[in-house]
Amino acid sequence: MPAPRKITALFLCLFVSVTAHSQEEATGALKLVTPDDAPPQPEVPLEQIIDPSAEIPLPDGIPVPVEPGALPAGPSQNATVNLIAALVKKGILTQAEAVALIQQAELDAANAQAQAAAVLPPPLDPEGQRVTYIPEIVKRQMRDQIQQELMAQAREEKWGQNQAPDWTSRIIPFGDFRLRSENIFFNDGNSNTGEFTNFNAINTGSPFDASRTNRLFAPKHNVDQDRHRARLRLRAGAEIMLGEGFSGGVRLATGESDSPVSPNQSFGSGGGNFSKYQIWLDRAFLAYDAGPGDGQELVFMAGRFDNPFFSSEVQFDEDLGFDGLAARAKVRLNDSVNFFGTIGAFPVFNTALNFASNNPSKFESDDKYLYGGQIGIDWKIDEDWTAKLGIGYYDYSNIEGRLSTPFLPLSASDAGDTDATRPGFAQRGNTYFPIRSIQKDPTNLDGTINQFQYFGLATPFRTLTLSGKVDYDGFDPIRVSAFAEVIKNVAFDRSALNASAVNNRGVDPDGISGPLIGNYEGGDMAWYLGFKIGKPKLENWGDWIAHLGYRYVESDAVVDGFADSDFGGGGTNVKGIHLGGSFALTPHVNAGLRWLSSDEIAGAPLKSDTLQIDLNAKF
Repeated sequence: MPAPRKITALFLCLFVSVTAHSQEEATGALKLVTPDDAPPQPEVPLEQIIDPSAEIPLPDGIPVPVEPGALPAGPSQNATVNLIAALVKKGILTQAEAVALIQQAELDAANAQAQAAAVLPPPLDPEGQRVTYIPEIVKRQMRDQIQQELMAQAREEKWGQNQAPDWTSRIIPFGDFRLRSENIFFNDGNSNTGEFTNFNAINTGSPFDASRTNRLFAPKHNVDQDRHRARLRLRAGAEIMLGEGFSGGVRLATGESDSPVSPNQSFGSGGGNFSKYQIWLDRAFLAYDAGPGDGQELVFMAGRFDNPFFSSEVQFDEDLGFDGLAARAKVRLNDSVNFFGTIGAFPVFNTALNFASNNPSKFESDDKYLYGGQIGIDWKIDEDWTAKLGIGYYDYSNIEGRLSTPFLPLSASDAGDTDATRPGFAQRGNTYFPIRSIQKDPTNLDGTINQFQYFGLATPFRTLTLSGKVDYDGFDPIRVSAFAEVIKNVAFDRSALNASAVNNRGVDPDGISGPLIGNYEGGDMAWYLGFKIGKPKLENWGDWIAHLGYRYVESDAVVDGFADSDFGGGGTNVKGIHLGGSFALTPHVNAGLRWLSSDEIAGAPLKSDTLQIDLNAKF
C-alpha cells in the first residue's frame, strides 16, 4: 500500500489511545493508591502468557478470549481492535499482522488488569454495574507496542520513499480541444474567370510555366463553390517552473499542414479514409524574469512563443507563434499608470544549407527577419474605466521578392538565384511579381515556352501600428470593451507596384476584367474597430460574451501570411464585419457562434460569408 496511508494508520492508532486517556482523565475516576496500601497481586501462570489460546482469569471472572489466526467476527468493544480490523479491510495490514498485534495487546492488557485489580477496583456506574476500566499503564503499553510495530514495518518497507520526484511539482500541464462546423458561402456575382491565382500553391511547389503557349491555368482559389468542413483543434502542453526567475513552456498542436496561422485539422482531409492526423511542435521556449515584481517585470524570452505584442488579428493571427528572441518590460509609474514595452528579433526564413540543391556552386543566402518594437501605457482611469494604448513599428527585412540574375531554365527543376526570396507561406491578398529573369533563346523559342516562374511579394513591409483598448466594468461582472487599430505600411511604393504587379488590378477601359489589364488598385492601409460585452472569463454555466467588429484591410497593409486565417478565407484585401458570441456550459466547456462577411477591396469582385459553430473544452 502507499506509504502515506500506512503512516496515517499509525497516527490513527496513536490518536485513539491519546483520546481514550484524555476521556478517562476527564471522568475523574482514577484513585491513586500508594504501594504500601496495595493488596498482594495475583500471580498469572506462565503457561497462560505463553499460550495465546489460553483464557486469562481477570477479577470477577471476566475472561479475555483470543482466537489465534482470525479477527473478531463482528464489532468489538475494544476501539483499538476495531481500528486494527479496519486497517486490515483497507489493505494496510495483513490478517496475520493484525492477529499478532491483537493477541499481544490483549495479553499485555490482561496482565496489567490482573495487576491493577489488586490495587484499584473497577469503578461503579450510577446503576451500580461495573464498568471495564483500562489503566493508563495498559494504554501506554498498547500505544508503544503498536508504534514500535508500525515503525519497524515502515523501516523495513521503506515507507515515504516512493513519492513522486520533486521535478513533477514544477510542471503545470494544460490543454484545450475544439470541434468546429464551418460553412463557407460564395456570392453568385463572384468572378471565376481566373483572376484569383493561388500564389502559395505555386511557390510551395514546382514553378509555373507562364508562357503564352501554356493553355493550362495556374492554381486558383475557390471563389464560386460553397464548402462545409468539420474540423478539430487539439493543443496540449505544460508550463515549467525552473526557479530563480527562470521558466519555460512547450505545446503540441494539430494541423493539416505546417501553416503558421492554423492548427485546425479538417476531418477527411489529406488521404481521408480515417487516416491519422499530424501533431506539430507549436511552442517551445525559455524565459527569465529579472523584474523587481510587485506588478513590474523585465522578461527575456527565447524559442517559439506567443505573440509578445499588443495587437489585433488584422496583423497577427491569434495562433501565430513567434520564433526568436524578445524582451518585455513593465514599469509602474504610480497606482494608476504603467508603462510597457516590447522588442524582438524573429527569423522569418533561413536559407537552406544546400541551396540550390542541383547546382555545384551554391547561391547566396536570402535570410528574412522581422524586427519589432512597441511601447505603450496602461491607465486605470478610475474604479470602472481602464485604457491601454500602444504604438509599434515592425520592419520585415528582405521579405519582398528580388529579381534574379538572367538565366535560362531548361526544366522546372532548374533554380534561379533569388528563388528563396519568394514567400514560404502565404494566404491571399498581397501583390506579387515574377522574380525570375528568364532569357530569350532559341531553346525556349525566344521566350514563348519554358517560362518556369516563381512569384515574390512586390513591396517591402515596414508597418507603423497604433493599437488601443478601453474597458468599462461599471456593470460588474459584465465588462464592456472597445478595441481599435490603425496600420500603415510606410514602405509601400504605388508607382513601383503599378509597373510590376500581376494581381490586384482593376478593370480596363473597355470594361473587360482580367489580370494584367487595368491599373493597380492595391493599397497600404488597414483599420479595425471591435466591441465586446459579457464576462471576461467563461467560468460558470450561463456566463456569456458577445462580440462585433468591422475591418478594412488593403492588399499590402500587412503580410497576408501572418494575418487572420478565418476572415475572407485568410489574408488581406478584404473588408467587412464579424459578429458572434460564446456561452459557458460548464466551467470547462463552452459553445460559440461566429458569422464573418467579407468583400474584396481591389481587383475582380469576390464576396464570401463564413458560419462557424464551435464547441470548446479546456483542461
